[in-house]
Amino acid sequence: MTGLSTRVVLATRNEHKIRELARILTPYGIALESPSDLPDVAETGATFAENALLKAREIASVTGLVAIADDSGLVVDALNGMPGVLSARWAGRHGDDAANLSLVLAQIADVPEERRTAAFVCAAAAVAPSGAEVVVEGRVDGTLLRAPRGSGGFGYDPIFVPLGFSQTTAEMTPEEKDAISHRGKAFRALAPRLSELLGAVE
Repeated sequence: MTGLSTRVVLATRNEHKIRELARILTPYGIALESPSDLPDVAETGATFAENALLKAREIASVTGLVAIADDSGLVVDALNGMPGVLSARWAGRHGDDAANLSLVLAQIADVPEERRTAAFVCAAAAVAPSGAEVVVEGRVDGTLLRAPRGSGGFGYDPIFVPLGFSQTTAEMTPEEKDAISHRGKAFRALAPRLSELLGAVE
């Protein structure tokens, strides 16, 4: 990306997510900005992709810069795919990680081990002021524990064990988690497409 403008606005004020995406995208030469005065964009879409695009479109329009956004969450098979797009506000108040996690555990308390399957899903979108846009998805499958384990990560990380691992994503180092996470997969897939959008606005 040498010679290209790398100014990209990240449509979130979530500090956990800002740090995570900076780790993932910095190796691609992409420097993220996340101004504190960005408007809140209502997540009214029915899918992760719709919500990611809603946020990225609004922020690109407001800032005049290429904007990226994601919508991600936990999809629990025993709950028919919920909490899904409602993951961040599953217990009723947006961003209450402890309450959201506790509610999911209570809802699947009687579900046997073999049916405690779930996935983290992320849709990552990039939108240029011209209207050009791209959206990609990342997914990691796993199972849910009966009690939280680990102090890293955020959200539902303390109860999610990816397939092929014995650790929860809250027990992994940031680098280990990024290598297999839904957001890591989505934003690594988005990075080369983002280069195209940045080149188009030069």
